[in-house]
Amino acid sequence: MNDWTQDVLGQLSEVNEASQALELIHVAARHLGFESCAYGLRVLFPFTRFEARMLSTYDAQWNRRYLEQGYLGIDPTAIHGSRSRAPIIWCDDVFRDTPQMWDEARSFGLRVGWAQSVFDADGRVGMLSLARSSEPLTAAELRTKDPLLQWLASTAHRVLSPRLGESPWLELAPLTSREVEVMRWTADGKTSEEIAIILDISERTVNFHVRNVMAKLHANNRSSAVALSSRLGVLS
Repeated sequence: MNDWTQDVLGQLSEVNEASQALELIHVAARHLGFESCAYGLRVLFPFTRFEARMLSTYDAQWNRRYLEQGYLGIDPTAIHGSRSRAPIIWCDDVFRDTPQMWDEARSFGLRVGWAQSVFDADGRVGMLSLARSSEPLTAAELRTKDPLLQWLASTAHRVLSPRLGESPWLELAPLTSREVEVMRWTADGKTSEEIAIILDISERTVNFHVRNVMAKLHANNRSSAVALSSRLGVLS
């Protein structure tokens, strides 16, 4: 960790509001050659209706336009970020299927950009985007700045995500080792009878553990309990 990163961390430790933290991330982004930044947090549950929370130093008119047009649902950088930890560089090819959005973004000076996601074990995904109006990102610049860019993405997520709301799983009771074991076999498609044989316990005990997991995760059925357990990373 160099003096610059230590200085950024020191300043971030002294702020309380999300807007203050974002401004410090913005200053750090400018240090790395970008003019503006945005941070978005996705809570990927319910599975059919994820929740998104966003902070941005982009032009306020663009922020409104982005929300009004529902661009979050088609933004190729956001879609990529919900699936991959790999950085994505803005370019014509990335936005080839969303030309209107790309044209509008560039009209607000968002022409060159870099973004990367950070995944939490609880199913939340945070994404930091950095943008500028000119000077394409070269391979040499990326090689030089990559460690600091990734550090900034991780730091932004660590600092901003709790300020946008606590994890929805924070108050859930932890699963016991036996409950995790039962859910792993359930995820593999085993029936209660089969799991009972594998673990040398009664089928009634298996169902008892499954019901406990469902109650702890507020799941409506066994399939939902498996999906939520997987999303929380407890089956890994």
